[in-house]
Order: sequence, then structure tokens, then C-alpha cells
Amino acid sequence: MEAYISRKETQENEIKKIKRILNVLSLLRFLCVVIVFFSAYKLYEKFTTTYFLFCFLATISFLFLLRWYDKKKESKLHKEALVAINEDEIAFLKKEKIPFDDGVTFSKPHHEYAYDLDIFGSNSLFQTLNRTYTYIGKKALAHLLISEISEVELLENQEAIQELKSKMDWRQNFMANAKVSNDAEQFYNQLLAWTKNNSQPLPKFAIILLFILPLLFLVCTLGYYFLGTNNWLAYATISFFANLGFASNFIQRIKIENAHSTAIDKIVKQYSLMIATIEKEKFTSKKLVKLQKELQNQEGKASGLMYQLSRLFSGLDSVANPLVVLFFNGCFLYHIHILRKIIVWKQQHREHVEKWLEIIGAFETLQSLANFSYNNPDFCFPTINGNHEILLTNMSHPLLSATHRVSNTVAFQPQSFIILTGSNMSGKSTFLRSLGINMVLARIGSVVCASQANIHPMPILVSMRLSDSLSDSESYFYAEIKRLKQIMDALDAKRSFVLLDEILRGTNSDDKRSGTVEVIYKMIQKKAIGAIATHDIEVCLTADDFPNQLINKCFEVSIENNDLHFDYKLRDGICKNKSATFLMKKIGVI
Repeated sequence: MEAYISRKETQENEIKKIKRILNVLSLLRFLCVVIVFFSAYKLYEKFTTTYFLFCFLATISFLFLLRWYDKKKESKLHKEALVAINEDEIAFLKKEKIPFDDGVTFSKPHHEYAYDLDIFGSNSLFQTLNRTYTYIGKKALAHLLISEISEVELLENQEAIQELKSKMDWRQNFMANAKVSNDAEQFYNQLLAWTKNNSQPLPKFAIILLFILPLLFLVCTLGYYFLGTNNWLAYATISFFANLGFASNFIQRIKIENAHSTAIDKIVKQYSLMIATIEKEKFTSKKLVKLQKELQNQEGKASGLMYQLSRLFSGLDSVANPLVVLFFNGCFLYHIHILRKIIVWKQQHREHVEKWLEIIGAFETLQSLANFSYNNPDFCFPTINGNHEILLTNMSHPLLSATHRVSNTVAFQPQSFIILTGSNMSGKSTFLRSLGINMVLARIGSVVCASQANIHPMPILVSMRLSDSLSDSESYFYAEIKRLKQIMDALDAKRSFVLLDEILRGTNSDDKRSGTVEVIYKMIQKKAIGAIATHDIEVCLTADDFPNQLINKCFEVSIENNDLHFDYKLRDGICKNKSATFLMKKIGVI
């Protein structure tokens, strides 16, 4: 946390300095304006070289100061974003709030594990990991959390995360550029729609006139200025309206292009800055180097091309101003030139845009996981094996506070399936979720909440939290049966990691017991690895029939000083103590 506090204070001091500079620049700009008006007034009275130079130099100085002011203002916005980033991290680590997007828009209720393991939503895994600020970044992180990747990509992710973990300054600058963009799904979709919108090139004769007509206007205007005859003024006027007439032929096309680009020029500019941050950094890990190389383009750097596009979009936005349209197009055919350049840009580079944005998303995802690793130095990168072995030493739930975590060591060898017992509130469900979330983290290349881990990445199948589906006219029990069928079908396709919590709660005890035993038999036949939690002690006797595949584990509860005590420690064997009767007596139910 000290690193975040130090960076926040440093940036706040820098912002104070920039504010002082901005105040000085504002004063100097005002003085330049005063000099320009005063010199212009004197020139109006009588032309002198001295006042002409004053007017000229003041105008140049004003433009220079304006550019300097804009750069300092951009720097201030960037540093303010850095302050906000560090403030968010401090608040998060202090457990004051989770100020990050929860990814609820990406939730999938019928996914194999996303709903059961709280992958999305408030206080979810996504919200804990998420340090993305663009829509494509959020989308990439969400996709990674619910997808299965190859072992090669997993190991590449581990290497990339380890490298980015040490690049805190780079990560925060990258994040700040993304945060300033205020990106949203609509802007992302708007840009992609623009690239897919087919734009026919301007006719050759139109391109020729595009240069000739403004040149004629310039010649006529200079003729009137130097010769002062009314004929030249008439020619200039005719040329001006000829330009407007020519421009009117393309107004509809300009509106079509502008419909796809309005309000996203600043977003595209921030995309270019994010890409530039990637291009300038030196990476050594295989995946980061590969992603960086994919930004290289024979026609120029991706960052430069995106910045060029943002400037073109910005120029096109002024078409909404009638005065600008009349003056700039009457004189220079300004918007038609912008239209031509945009069409040329689109023809040359549009097939690369989506890929460039995907690379931004990939970097945002990896730096989010790197930030997670940095914030949890006691977490470890798991060793990957190909023998279907799973060992988690001192494992606990990564979303719980470090002060409240209780760690347990669990191995799925030689027995591959655990029958878990324990009274209510003893920690069974939290343990199952700890297993599930750590397996999710392991198979995307992230650190896991354990001191050591040896993992075989595999599909994760969970049935822990189901509900009645009123929209589908579906009872809880039928929904659970469908989920179990989904799990069995998936096990036919590939050996998987399975977590089941108190299945078949919608039927009578005998039916539930026999059904649970049959499910366990099926799990053994299909070589499933994982755990099932149950309150039925007789189900645990199944382990006696399959000692090489099944093992009983439990969480116990004790009564100390006339109160229940849970230590949340995993033990061998079947749960012996009960708490329901004691608790009901204690609070006066019975």
C-alpha cells in the first residue's frame, strides 16, 4: 500500500505545479490578446512596421502558448487519472470499497461455473481483478475468466504477468491513458461499425477539382488584394460559391462518415496513446513481445496511424458548425479534403483496427492480473502438470480479507474425489468455492491463493447455487437435474474438475441419499476429479467401497463456553459433531 500512497502524493504535487504553470500561461495568453488588439487598432490608425511586428509576434506567441497550454492540460488530466488509480487501490486494499466495474453485463447464469463461483457481479472475482478502463479490456478479461486456454498460452500468461508485475510505472501510465478515454461499449461498436461501413473512393475528376477550385479562389483573392480591381473581387466571389456548390455534392457522404465517428475522436486518440505506451516499452516475455510485434505496420506505427485517424475525426466533427462549413469549404473545400483522407485511411488500415483494439484488451487483461499478483505477494504461480494431479498447499479464498482467511492443504491424489461433510456454517461451501476460484485463476495463468500449487488445468464444472427459473417455468429441482446432466455430458467429452454442493435438495431424504450415491458412482466411472459436500453421513460410506478413488474429509464444530466454535480446518474422516439442535436451543427456536 505504501507504493500507492507514495505515487498518489507524488502525482498530487505534480498537479499543483502544472496548475501554477497553467495559470501563468493563461495570463500570458491574455496579454498576447491585448497586444494583438492594441496593435491592430494602431495599424488601423496608421500602418507602421513596429506595430505590424508586435501584432505578428503576439499572434504567433498566442498560438504557441495555446499549444503549450493544451499539452499541460493533457498532462494534468493524465496525472489526475494516476491519482484516481492510486486512490482506488488504497481504498480497495483498506477494504473501504471496491471501486472497479463488476462485469455484471458479462454474466452468464447458465455457464458451467460463472454463476456458482461469483465470477461476475458485486464482490466478484472479475471486480477484484479488473483494472481495465476500455470496453475491449473488460470484454477480454471477462472472456478469459470463462474460457479454457491451451497450456502453452497459460504458461505464456504466467511469464507475461510476472514481467508486468515489476513494471508498476508502465502499468499505471497505461491504465491512466485508458481511464482518461472514458471509453464505453457504444464507442467501441461505433468505431468497428465505421471500419465495416464501405466507403467508395472519390471520383478522379472530383479529386482534381478538389485541388484546382481552392487554388483558383486563392489566385482570385490575391489578385484582388494586390491589384484591387472589382473584377478580381467578382472572380473570387464566383470561385467561393463554386467551391460551396462543389462541396454540396458530398455533404451526404460526410454526414454518413460523421454518423459513425461523432464523439469518438478523443477515444481514438487515447487508443493511440495506449498503443504508443506498448510500442515504446521493452518487453522480454514471449507473449508481450508477440503482441508488440503485431502492432507493427509497413505503412507506419499503429499508434501514429490511430492518432492520425483521431485528428481526421476531429476535423470532420466541425461539419456541425454552419459558419465553419461555409467559410472553410467556400475557401478551401476543407471537409471534402478530410473526407478524402478518411476514405484513404479506411481503405489502407481498417482491417487492422479491430486487431489493434484486441491487443489493447490483451494488455489490459494481463496488467490486471499483474496488479492482482503485485497486491498479493504471498500468492504463488502454480506449477503445471499433465498427470491430472492437483495439490494446493495452504489454500484459501482469494476474495476474503487476509485477516479472515483460514488456509487448508488439499490434494486430489491418490484419491481423486472428496466426500465433504460438516455442519452448517462450518465452511464447506466456502472451501468448495475456494477450490473453484483458485482453479479458475490457475488455468488462466494467474497467481492462486496458496503458498504452493501443482495444477493440471482442466474444465471446471460446478453445481452449487441454483434457483427456480420463473421465466422458464422451471422448478429448482428440475434446474438441478438439468445441471447434473450438463456435467455428466461434459465428463463424457473430457476429464474435468467437479464441485457439487448438497445436490438433490428438492426431494425426500431417501431419494436424495440414493441419488447422491448414484451420482458419486457416475463421477468415479467418468474419472472426475473434485469434491461433493453432503450432510448425509450414509453417503460417506461409499468411500469404503472405493478406497482408491474416494476419500472422506470434514469440517468440525465444537462447543466452547456455551457457544459454537468453527475453526474452518479441513480434517480427514466424517464429521461427528452437530450444531443445528444446539443453535436452535440457544436462540430459543426449540
